[in-house]
Amino acid sequence: MTTVNGTLLLYHHYIRNEAPTIMEHVNAFLRISRFKTWGVNVELGMPPGIQQLQFRALVMHYSLFGDYPFRLSDEFLRYIEQSRESYKIAFFQDEYQFCPQRFEVLNRLKVDCVFTLLEPDNWNTVYRKRTSVKRFHHTLTGYVDDGLVELAKRLGKPDRERRIDVGYRARKLPFRMGKGGQEKAAIAVKFESRAAGSGLILDVKPGAHRRLNGLDWYRFVADCRGFLGVEAGVSVFDLDDSVRHTCEELLRRNPEMTFEDVEQRALAPYEGNVFYRTISPRHFEAAAFKVCQILFEGSYTGILQPMVHFIPLKKDFSNFDEVVRLFKDNSVRQTLTENAYRDLIASGRFSYREFIRGYDGELSLSGIQETVDEQTIQRVTAALQKGRLVRAMRAFLLTLVFLRFPGRARMIQFYKKSIKPFVWKLRGKTLPVQSNQQPS
Repeated sequence: MTTVNGTLLLYHHYIRNEAPTIMEHVNAFLRISRFKTWGVNVELGMPPGIQQLQFRALVMHYSLFGDYPFRLSDEFLRYIEQSRESYKIAFFQDEYQFCPQRFEVLNRLKVDCVFTLLEPDNWNTVYRKRTSVKRFHHTLTGYVDDGLVELAKRLGKPDRERRIDVGYRARKLPFRMGKGGQEKAAIAVKFESRAAGSGLILDVKPGAHRRLNGLDWYRFVADCRGFLGVEAGVSVFDLDDSVRHTCEELLRRNPEMTFEDVEQRALAPYEGNVFYRTISPRHFEAAAFKVCQILFEGSYTGILQPMVHFIPLKKDFSNFDEVVRLFKDNSVRQTLTENAYRDLIASGRFSYREFIRGYDGELSLSGIQETVDEQTIQRVTAALQKGRLVRAMRAFLLTLVFLRFPGRARMIQFYKKSIKPFVWKLRGKTLPVQSNQQPS
């Protein structure tokens, strides 16, 4: 294998539209790091030219580990294993689930460093007792992108022109994530109920089907004077995968069980076992658009302070009337939004540039050099781009299998008869003959 004085970033992103925060995070490495970085989207499959290359640093993005099975195929796992001279870094989110599988991957791949949402007090409990990883860094779920700041300037409105007093969107999370996971939907339901007759104009909707994407989301944020919010994360950390299995079995037997039922039967001993709550990109977005945040009480990674950056709402809603009174005061809203913009956005402390500065410091310790000659850049880029069009076409066509649309059956049939044999031919392979009972 040829050693490349640069970084390989492996990530996963569907061909169809996804939340912009994933690619904002990925692009920060590609655009800002002072170390030459090549990105490979594993959704497109393995570039054939990668097998002959060993990068001085190999970074596994959190998008590879959002669900199980993880998005690393056997091909990629073997490649990472064989890259024995690479300094290996893993970024994680959603660490509360699939822990045994995560620990196995870290040990199998001999990962050197983990960037984790866990605060330092829990690094020993979760990772050092179970893995061979030596170095850890605390990180956030996302940072302030330059594009977000520009969008806020372009789409932002004066307070008097905003049509919604309080807005919110959130998806309901599985019971196994504990009380913390249920807060995301609970704050919407309870707030809407209590606000009846308050004179507030609400657009508060829990549920994945209410989700907004892309510019639609940012236009919605720009149209709100206030926004509800909770800490990101969960309150049950499933270290041995037992909570997930128990909850799934309970709900399989009785799908009508409430959260309180499941909590009593399975969750209570684990509630709050490992602290896993943090600030989220939603809070930075609200700050950028100068939207007044009404948040459940919490620590918010020590970044957001009550009555400095947000109006605190008790989780039992006992101070609801006071919250509404404060929110209706224009001067209070203006003070809080200006403070949040100053400390979270204008200060630059939570920008992607600042995040990458710390990440680059870790790469420096690994011995990687900043300079790469142009000939090497061109050669490596060509190797990673080889066959990309065909791989992208295949990935796109495979996504159609999961979409319902007129002509779907004919599209799949066309893929099997025409596109798939063509792809196999380009790869120098012969398509196996399939029986009528076992379509490929």
